[in-house]
Amino acid sequence: MSIGGNEIEIHPVAKDLQKMRRYFEKPEDQLSVIMEADPVCLYLETTNRCNLLCTTCPRTFEELEPEADMSWGLFTSIIDQYPKIARVVLHGVGEPMLVKELPRMIRYLKERGIYVLFNTNGTLLTKKNGQELIDAGLDELRVSLDAAESSVFQMVRGKDMFDRIVTNVGNFIAMQHSSHTQLPRVSLWLTGLRETLAQLEAFIRLAHRLGVMEVYLQRLVYLPEGQGLARPESALFEHTSQQEEEILQRAEAVARELGVLFNASGATEPGTSIKKQKDDNPWSLCRRPWSLMYITANGRALPCCIAPFSMRGYDSFTLGDATQQSMREIWNGERYQEFRRALLSPQPPPACSSCGMRWSL
Repeated sequence: MSIGGNEIEIHPVAKDLQKMRRYFEKPEDQLSVIMEADPVCLYLETTNRCNLLCTTCPRTFEELEPEADMSWGLFTSIIDQYPKIARVVLHGVGEPMLVKELPRMIRYLKERGIYVLFNTNGTLLTKKNGQELIDAGLDELRVSLDAAESSVFQMVRGKDMFDRIVTNVGNFIAMQHSSHTQLPRVSLWLTGLRETLAQLEAFIRLAHRLGVMEVYLQRLVYLPEGQGLARPESALFEHTSQQEEEILQRAEAVARELGVLFNASGATEPGTSIKKQKDDNPWSLCRRPWSLMYITANGRALPCCIAPFSMRGYDSFTLGDATQQSMREIWNGERYQEFRRALLSPQPPPACSSCGMRWSL
């Protein structure tokens, strides 16, 4: 890239993020209720079980679906219908590393040339489990840590496991270095809360100390009435004080100084992610129902990974059943068409009118 006649080298990971932004974007003239093209990404909820009690997660406060791991049969049947899918994300509302079949699932995907990633809380990232992820060919491992110290971690994530996770991540990075392995690409994630924003600078320094060179701010998605720390008063979107904006600016400066890539969820810059992009119909910016499918551990098709966090009950935004229908029947079925039609209108589906893309980080 050239600025003012000088060549500026773009960080390799930044190039990947530019590609990811294009994955989220689609030209306006392609937005039809019927999609001729297949989705480019699948979110497969390998499990809805979890070993933490995060105060920002709906599963802490209610049962979303009966506890289950996605069966091998359902997993393979979905992938076999889309063997050339570009990207598969192996998480939903649970902790993927609780699933014994996870390395086998990753291998199955990598044999088909698919880019594979998932978020983990890091509690089960032992040497054995970490080596299995490396051997399976995982492309990207996102560790949701949410704090730079134990007391704040326990406030957000419900259990005192901060030191274990930090040790696990450090050992995993050391194992990668000793074996000269670059994949999976590891990143640390912090949920954007007023209660934790002051941790951000120390969080970036912690990542650098561990050898993790990517840090992300995660959107806070919350119900209008709030639950735990997932509540309107904790969100940063469009309501940041000067002090909070200065915290973000200092964190960005620290990241640049240390060579840590600092971004926000949705492949946006941190500052951009807390500003409105469009005042009228802000939900119309979303392209997920035209680019991806989300399947729960029980086979329920949802519009995206944010929907479970945006309103109570799955029934109003269930778009199909992968145990009873083919993926293509779901993708252009009546429910999907109606969902897309509503998203293009001034009357969006309820799950979208209160989406994290609209008013949270």
